[in-house]
Amino acid sequence: MSVISIQSQVVFGHVGNSAAIHPMMANGVEVYAVPTTLLSNRPGYPTLRGKVLPADLVGDLLTGVEERGLVGTARILVTGYLGSLENAQAASDFLARARAANPQLTYICDPVIGDTDLGVFVAAALPDFFRQVLVPMADVITPNAFEFGLLAGLETHGASAVAQALRRALPGLPGRIAVTGAIPEDAPGMIDTLLLEAGTLWRIRTPKVEARPHGTGDLFTGALTAALDGGMTLVAAAEQAVGSVYATLAAMRPEDAEMPLAAQADALRWQARTFRAERL
Repeated sequence: MSVISIQSQVVFGHVGNSAAIHPMMANGVEVYAVPTTLLSNRPGYPTLRGKVLPADLVGDLLTGVEERGLVGTARILVTGYLGSLENAQAASDFLARARAANPQLTYICDPVIGDTDLGVFVAAALPDFFRQVLVPMADVITPNAFEFGLLAGLETHGASAVAQALRRALPGLPGRIAVTGAIPEDAPGMIDTLLLEAGTLWRIRTPKVEARPHGTGDLFTGALTAALDGGMTLVAAAEQAVGSVYATLAAMRPEDAEMPLAAQADALRWQARTFRAERL
């Protein structure tokens, strides 16, 4: 069981690979983590050190992944925060080569573009690159509701609008989709994760947790990836991932600025599912 994960990396805190690798490794998945950024911490702190890595360096690291024979042993490739259009192009070029070498490789695209409260926070050219290149190449995508709304051309991104778009099976989107953080208009205080698998729409509804740290989407995608690598369906994998994220957030104290992933290691392992999906 091994995964190639191309995402950001921070020294302090848990975003990008610094969040996603925890549930994967907790469940016995070997992770080959390729950084697209090297930062001291996520944005939002008084200081920020490091930078988005240049594309030639990211491309060189990906060549090293090939040289070590890791493409042939990996079952899943994940991309998350890419940092620049050039890094996105390097990742898509690598994906094309990797699929040629290993046609069984599953590609999970977390189209990191933005969020409801922050808007778009990536380079201006990246949303179109996701729409036109990476998302059509993906087997699974894991956007939040805001990102799905941008990809699907929605005017709003509430749970009902997302669900209607998923039912339409929009062109350019893969057949397996997990949309996180959708706000249900009919259920105040709840959060929906909406799933499309084999043409069927599913919903996992959880109570809203007051804690809202950065990196929860990265943690979800990491947990989902681990479960998919373990052979679960998308729906069962999402039930595991939602449970892990919920338990982690519920354990946070008001003074916590980052997710307590080390303290919540048990919650990141596969376990009895707290939240079950319902078919819509």
